[in-house]
This record gives sequence, C-alpha cells and structure tokens, in this order.
Amino acid sequence: MYDPKMMAQMTSGKGFIAALDQSGGSTPGALRGYGIPDTAYSNDTEMFEAVHAMRVRIITAPSFTGDKVIATILFEQTMDGLALGQPVPSYLWQERGIVPFLKVDKGLLPEADGVQLMKPIPDLDALLKRAVGLGIFGTKARSVVNLASPTGIEAIVAQQFELGRQIASHGLVPILEPEARISSPERGAAEELLLAAILRHLDTLDADTKVMLKLSIPEKPDLYAPLVAHPNVIRVVALSGGFSRTEACRQLSENHGMIASFSRALISDLRHEMTDEAFDAALAAAIDEIYQASTVKV
Repeated sequence: MYDPKMMAQMTSGKGFIAALDQSGGSTPGALRGYGIPDTAYSNDTEMFEAVHAMRVRIITAPSFTGDKVIATILFEQTMDGLALGQPVPSYLWQERGIVPFLKVDKGLLPEADGVQLMKPIPDLDALLKRAVGLGIFGTKARSVVNLASPTGIEAIVAQQFELGRQIASHGLVPILEPEARISSPERGAAEELLLAAILRHLDTLDADTKVMLKLSIPEKPDLYAPLVAHPNVIRVVALSGGFSRTEACRQLSENHGMIASFSRALISDLRHEMTDEAFDAALAAAIDEIYQASTVKV
C-alpha cells in the first residue's frame, strides 16, 4: 500500500521535515523575508514563479539531502513544477533521498467556538490521484485552535480525522495538523484538550491506517508522549509556531520522540541576493541546528 522505503524512512529515519508549502496567503511574506519585495511581481503567476525559484534553490542546494532532511512538504504548484528538469517529487526522492508530502488544505474558516476549521477542499480526490501519480507519499492539512473550547477542539479534531480517512483511502499518509496557537491565553488547557481528543479519534482507526501529527511544541514538555507511542502514529512532528529557530529548537529538544517540521525557522536566514556558497552555508547551519534538536534530546 505504501512505498516500503519511504515508510521506513518516515518511521525510523533520523532527521526532520522541511515545510516548503507556503501558499497564496503566506507567499508574499515568505518572499519579503527572502529579500524579494511585493513590487518585484505584478500578479499571482509571477509571485508563484518567484517562490518556486526560491524553493528550487533550496532543494537543489548541496546541504539539502536525506541525511538530515527526511521529508519535505510541498505546495501544489511546487509539486507540479520542475527541479533541474525533473518533476519536483521525483527529484526529491530519487536525487536527494527526501520523501515528498503535499499540502492539501485551502486555508481557514473564520474563528467559531475558539477554533478555525479548514475551508472545504474541492476536487480533493482528483488532486490525491494526481499526487499518487507523481510519487507523493503523504499530505498535510492545517487547522487552528485558539481557545480551550472542548466542543471547538472536538470539531477540529473530528474534521482532521475525517479528512485523514479520505486521504488514507488513496494510499497516502496524512499529516493531521490541528495547530494550538502558542499565543493563546489558554494554551496549556487547549493542548490538554487537544491531546485527549486526538487520542479518542486515534483509537477509532483501523490497525493498518497510519497517520502523522503536526502539533505546536507543547507548553508542558513530553505532553504528547502518548501520541508518539500510539500504534497508528508514524511520527509526531512540531511546527515552530512563531518561535525563533533558536527557541523552537530549545523547546523541541525537551520533547522526546518529536521531530521538527519547520518552515520560517528553516529559511529565515536565506536571502535572494546571497551567492550560492553563502546561501548553502546559511541553509546548512539551519539544517544542522534543527537536526540536532530533532535527534538529540535533553
């Protein structure tokens, strides 16, 4: 059902997941951080061309290999693009030894009952079939918990698992991402409720249905240890959530069994105007720091 070599890497490989999946709403900010101002492009097509060039520069850099980056999450248009003449997913796996995932969510609904559910995802089955054909291993979909609302958190977890079952039916491994905001005034209580809800829903899965979980680094270290140990869970991965890379890595190192799936914290030091040598040196330093936090625990 699953590619056995990719499954082995995701189950026991040492390293972390690079999240290169900024979409329409977050792309301008990612480009600005990279040193490309909004005035450098005049429409969405030019914007996505610019961010695709940034991503290709990252994934083709010498330091970006499966030795430390075990997987990468891609935006749909990145999945459909090329890297050095090859489709990006096959380039990642065949040339770099990195497992490709695809972001499938279409953004968030307005907050209700303390959470933001995912918007509907039209034509999802067709997208998933195309992803399988391109060699994608799994998917990622994000929703957000803002407050410690038991009913809101139950709704958000139920939506994630319903989507996860649909994705798993295509032979893909879903990364379920109900992000608890680190800025929430009820962060600790929200994370406890989230843990309980996820455990309830995990226990409803068939034994052969495998999922991954992408969660904020918890306020209480090792809070998510029961998820790490659950037989249906391949990996529990952490988003940086707005922390600096240094702080995110410090906190991640206190959570045994969790590895990073960082986006901004990975690319924050990269700039468009860098030479290729300087670019790779900055990327290598970030990769090393995140790798250490993912593999060496205190």
